[in-house]
Amino acid sequence: MNHEPLIELKGVSKSFGSNIVLNEANLTIYRGEALAIIGPSGTGKSTVLRIIAGLLTPDAGAVYVQGKQRLRWMDDLKDPITIGMVFQNAALFDSLTVEENVGFLLHQHSKLPHLQIKELVRQKLEMVGLGNIGDLYPAELSGGMGKRVSFARAIMTNPGNPHDDPEILLYDEPTAGLDPIASTVIEDLVRHLQYVDGGCSSYVMVTHQHSTIRRTADRIVFLYQGKVQWEGTVDEIDTVDNPLVKQFFTGSIDGPIQLVG
Repeated sequence: MNHEPLIELKGVSKSFGSNIVLNEANLTIYRGEALAIIGPSGTGKSTVLRIIAGLLTPDAGAVYVQGKQRLRWMDDLKDPITIGMVFQNAALFDSLTVEENVGFLLHQHSKLPHLQIKELVRQKLEMVGLGNIGDLYPAELSGGMGKRVSFARAIMTNPGNPHDDPEILLYDEPTAGLDPIASTVIEDLVRHLQYVDGGCSSYVMVTHQHSTIRRTADRIVFLYQGKVQWEGTVDEIDTVDNPLVKQFFTGSIDGPIQLVG
């Protein structure tokens, strides 16, 4: 990791009705780092990801991407880098095959010949350990396989326009709902894609799963009551004195984190 800020949130606030989810939150993501955003349910972790991705507009504050303030959002996004996102439920198109899902953006937005797209898709599926399932449909996949297909789609590259290649991946609870063995496969894959050619060296992970936090993160930020309350390394988890972090990792009902509902 170097210390070049890739994405910065400065004083970002977001409310949904009367529910204040983010309250002047500050967060910096550096190039080449593996960052986990953790905290209790309903504390705005996925909201942060959607703001980073440009899917949600903050109510206040600013987002900087590679030092440039983002001024446009949603379909009019003009970021200097491409941001890939892996959704919790894989978000595959049911009516398309795996091959068509992974190659979707290239089919829609490139002039590459069909056979070249087919080969690029095969390479990405090989990278996630699913080399020969291109003809299957999402309904024919297990949960873990569907997640891996969504990874292949997120890291898809366009040799005709390298600017479209993702420079950071956002993972929204990719191991949620998976058994421990399937979770380990996904966790190993996240790390593998950070270092392999054609993967992506920078990522942000939102997760509750303790194994996923410990196995996929280098730096951790703890989000609670709309702000980053603590940040540190994975190695500090078991020795930190912060009562929020201690309660989160021990699962105690006694502590400063209050149950919602």
